[in-house]
Amino acid sequence: MARLLDVIQEEPRECSYLADRLATLEHRIMVDVTPAELERLLEHGWRRFGVDYFRPACAGCSACIPTRVPTGAFTPSKSQRRARKACAALEVQLGPPRFDDERLALYHRWHRYREGQRGWEEADLSERNYRLQFAFPHPAARELAYIDSATGKLVGVALSDETERAWSAIYFFYDPEWADRSIGTANVVIQIAIARARKIPYVYLGYRVAACASLAYKLRFRPQEALVGWPEDDETPEWRLIDE
Repeated sequence: MARLLDVIQEEPRECSYLADRLATLEHRIMVDVTPAELERLLEHGWRRFGVDYFRPACAGCSACIPTRVPTGAFTPSKSQRRARKACAALEVQLGPPRFDDERLALYHRWHRYREGQRGWEEADLSERNYRLQFAFPHPAARELAYIDSATGKLVGVALSDETERAWSAIYFFYDPEWADRSIGTANVVIQIAIARARKIPYVYLGYRVAACASLAYKLRFRPQEALVGWPEDDETPEWRLIDE
């Protein structure tokens, strides 16, 4: 059973996604969260990094939309099939998240690429913070390691959570040399395929922000459902199919 260690309400700060707005997050620091409890949190719009469970609590803004894909109804588009084919040479190793120097170096290489491409602030992720955010032990935690079968080189790492009825795509970083093969798109298609093979009905993609290039891509995975509002713990969440 989950043990709540702390509740944190951030002070308003500059939004990471929309430069003209202020943002704040509500955090719950928790340990011993079971997969069933995590699944319910996902259904209510929460996300997880390590022991930090969070969701937006921004006054006067509803730009962040929690989204999920019904795996049984998903059919990849032509461009998504093309991305998957372009990455067909990659070996996918599924297991628990772990830390090593290769993973940390890959993260920083990817982040520097994003800094130049999209003006992100410089990253300062240490081994300690990598372990806390990406590799903290949890019964639902999964890692997809993408290996170039020609070279044996690690070229992508996807962090995810798996429960009986939910697969949560948490974070993905990759070698910039694979960007032109749409490895990010291929990663989502692969995770949806894994979830469907395991008879998991939903893949949670996190928050979509239509005006943010880093997050708007999520709408391309159809059909897709969106959470209505931010339900309280004792409320039944309502997910609606997004119209074309």
